[in-house]
Amino acid sequence: MPARWLAWSDLPWLQRSQPNSQWLHLSDRLASVAAESSSPQVFRSSLLSPLSMEFGASWSAIVERRDTWQVIAEQGMKGGLPLPVREVEEAADRDAAGWIGPHDDQSLPVLVAPLSTRPQSALVLMGRVSAEQLSPLLAMARVISTALSMLTSAAGKEREATRLRAILEISRRLANETETQPLLETIAREATRLLDCDRASIFIWDREQKQLVASPALGVSGGKLYLPDSKGIVGNVIQTGAIAQVDEAYSDPRFDQSVDKANGYRTRNLLCVPLVNGANQRIGAFELINKNRGDFNADDQRTLIDLGAQAAVAIENARRHDQLVRSNKQLTERVMGGVEIIGDSPAMNALRGTIDRLANTDLPVLILGESGTGKEVAAQSLHYMGPRSNQPFIAVNCAALTETLLESELFGHEKGAFTDAHQTREGKFELAEGGTLFLDEIGDMSLGGQAKLLRVLEQKVITRVGGSQTIPINVRVLAATNASLADMVRDKKFRQDLYYRLSVVTLDIPPLRDRPEDILPLAEFFLERFCRQANRKKLVIGPEAAKRLQLHGWPGNVRELRNLMERVAFLTAGDQVGSEDLAFILSPQRDAYEDLSEGIGLAEATDRFQQEYIRRAIKRAQNNMSDAARVLGLHRSNLYRKMKQLGLPVDEAKITGGD
Repeated sequence: MPARWLAWSDLPWLQRSQPNSQWLHLSDRLASVAAESSSPQVFRSSLLSPLSMEFGASWSAIVERRDTWQVIAEQGMKGGLPLPVREVEEAADRDAAGWIGPHDDQSLPVLVAPLSTRPQSALVLMGRVSAEQLSPLLAMARVISTALSMLTSAAGKEREATRLRAILEISRRLANETETQPLLETIAREATRLLDCDRASIFIWDREQKQLVASPALGVSGGKLYLPDSKGIVGNVIQTGAIAQVDEAYSDPRFDQSVDKANGYRTRNLLCVPLVNGANQRIGAFELINKNRGDFNADDQRTLIDLGAQAAVAIENARRHDQLVRSNKQLTERVMGGVEIIGDSPAMNALRGTIDRLANTDLPVLILGESGTGKEVAAQSLHYMGPRSNQPFIAVNCAALTETLLESELFGHEKGAFTDAHQTREGKFELAEGGTLFLDEIGDMSLGGQAKLLRVLEQKVITRVGGSQTIPINVRVLAATNASLADMVRDKKFRQDLYYRLSVVTLDIPPLRDRPEDILPLAEFFLERFCRQANRKKLVIGPEAAKRLQLHGWPGNVRELRNLMERVAFLTAGDQVGSEDLAFILSPQRDAYEDLSEGIGLAEATDRFQQEYIRRAIKRAQNNMSDAARVLGLHRSNLYRKMKQLGLPVDEAKITGGD
């Protein structure tokens, strides 16, 4: 079957000898110009030159109806002749091309053809033009209208793509802001840049207080502005959820002029959209003020709505973050309030100073002291005063766990590692990641457990029971014991290498009986706390009760005093604590013979006992010899005589009387 082919260049219609071929050439050229144009504006400027040449026009233009008909692109000179507005109006009304002959010797013939209706525009040619050119003019107008429509659509899509890319980039920046105030400032700054306006404010809706908090509020002291939630255009947007676009702010009855008057600003136009969270609840409003060029338009509305959606999510996340930070801070302060080291004795002052120096380090610390002296309080102080304070503080009582349980407790276990391991469980080291692990009663840990703990401290990795994967850890280890680890090392009951690893720094907390000046401050501290818990007015410790507290031996140390004050706070009937309220603390004193060595005679043992007993009585009475003598059942002069007999020094200059 024969075939035929025809190239565009061979098209007979394009031959100059053919009728109207020049108009087909012109249509082809206009299509090429449109294809090469980057925007409708560029196309309008480029098409007029070939049009003028083919139609013989001395002046050509594209006009557009705004408030009035305005020239938006032109070519050539019209010799001071006015724009033929009436003819343009008629062409637009008729939706038809027209030729208008000259009215006099000063005027020129005019060709006019409508181009598009949104916005309404037209093509105008003046010069040596004729009525016979109406048909090609109408055809060219159709080509130009189609090309402009395509270019306008492409430009809109490009603007939309640019807008979405910009919003995506802003969203990325917002994701890096976790605090509300810097986030609001970032949103406002990016909105003014993207939408080319002077100012932006984000209004957060406080429903309970029925007010709006604007931030940032430029020109306002403190950068924040508080408004009733029913006032002004923003209040209307908040209440109704409707978008507000105002071209003349002072002509809108909703506009509140008081803010402008307060800071000397002049609002010309504005755009305000509601901020809606993921639960479709209005949480605020987003307002832009004073577009730099012209008025806000539909594209600006879409952009602000999309940007507002991203901002609402970011604001909700930042507010939750702020709330978590505040809660964590409050919890830390509450915990710190419970671990405050109370006392003004030299020992406690020295302890506080040491903790201050050690808190910002990661050095292992071994805390020594009798049961109840506050070893865990010291450990918590080291944690909460240091850089790990926002991370976990995990305490483990080594004495309460067997070797097998201790290993699982510290290092965790995998599912099926032993009979009751029904699921994988993280150990205390993992739970304390980034924070502090406090090993209480470390002296009761088995030798096998000590070996595994030493390996973890040296290698900084753990392996769960029943697992093979090593897990790196970042944990500060503090340890405490009421036993003498040095003696245990000597007796081969505690590993020497672990002892040296743990005791890089040692804190020794003295028993309460050796620092009697701390008894009353501690008692008042605990009493105030427990009175708050009991919802009663703070009790006052009476003079006799205070003396009784100071003269008690406190075998249970600070823990015993704390428990006593708790009972007093809940059980004391009056507003003052008397000696009768402390009757139940007359517990047996610490065995006075425990410091005596075996193998000495009765007389020497008796003398030693009396010496120690008198020393303690004087110390508890804070060197008040009258009080000490009264406790011992002696007259003060007899006490002096007894001390001389026992070889105890009597320094009158350092001893107070008191009778």
